[in-house]
Amino acid sequence: MNKPCLLTFVFALMALAVWPQAIKPYVNKVNPDDPARKTVSGFIIVGTEGAVRAFSAFTGGAATGTSYAQVANDLHKVLGDSVRLYCMPIPSAAEFYTPTAASDWVRSQRPAISNIFSHLAKGVTPVNVYTTLGEHAAEPIYSRTDHHWSPLGAYYAAKQFARVAGVPFRDLKAYDAHTVPDYVGTMYTYTKDEAVKNSPEDFVYYTPRNARYTTTQITYTVKKKRVVSETPPTASQFFVPFKGASAYCTFMGGDYNTTWVKTNVNNGRRLLVVKDSFGNAIPGYLFFSFEQVHVIDFRYFNRNVVDYVRENAITDVLMANVIEIAATASTASKYRKLFGQ
Repeated sequence: MNKPCLLTFVFALMALAVWPQAIKPYVNKVNPDDPARKTVSGFIIVGTEGAVRAFSAFTGGAATGTSYAQVANDLHKVLGDSVRLYCMPIPSAAEFYTPTAASDWVRSQRPAISNIFSHLAKGVTPVNVYTTLGEHAAEPIYSRTDHHWSPLGAYYAAKQFARVAGVPFRDLKAYDAHTVPDYVGTMYTYTKDEAVKNSPEDFVYYTPRNARYTTTQITYTVKKKRVVSETPPTASQFFVPFKGASAYCTFMGGDYNTTWVKTNVNNGRRLLVVKDSFGNAIPGYLFFSFEQVHVIDFRYFNRNVVDYVRENAITDVLMANVIEIAATASTASKYRKLFGQ
């Protein structure tokens, strides 16, 4: 091998080692032959009544998410190297359960997630849950009748994050499972499709067994997507059981709050999760991993996030957003407001 070819080979190996955008494509082996149809409002219904899956189509291109990566880079500059910053773009159900019959209606999310990773600065650590979730796609990691992933999907993502962050993690044997039967989530509200209504599922969530922790919340009143008032910090519960279509609100009671959890872990690691609703299901798996877990929703948090990090001695910050939100132009501007840019 001559010298130019050798250098090319070395650089290629280096790229594979440090560029997480080289994530392998996912091939749908779960339901590739399922029938599919599109609703008038553009949602996709897959399968037959009694067990259909409903989801929205991802339509972003390969350049999607560049501004999201850049805002992560800028946040890292403001926080400095003393705070570990992680970026977790989360794929949605369309990536794993689009059958051949609907392939022309949906774009792959992998190029967009790869693009985000490729634009991250050295000080921002990518968390590749795309591959992790793809490996478990045959399991119920996404709700069939809701636009969110399931708590099981969030578990696998939390496990991958803990591995990247280098903190302890306990598997599902350390958790109690709770089942909400006959669950029909948000996709019936969005689609008004009777086949979705007639395809209930179990909503299964997990609570840590023998974990000692306390939860405190500030709860917001939101009108027209704006916070108009808030409560003082109040002792609360992280898991607040909901039934029916609102079962996903079991985590912290939903999005309209800032929540922090103090655990009995003593490792000097304090985590802040900056998220949309997908991120709600992640923190409950990390009470064995961090001595404190703080959770804010980037859409409603009305303080400076850098001040919050410093006041609470946060050591780790995780940006966790589903790709549709990470790919939206307004997301970057909302994030920038959090740190005064």
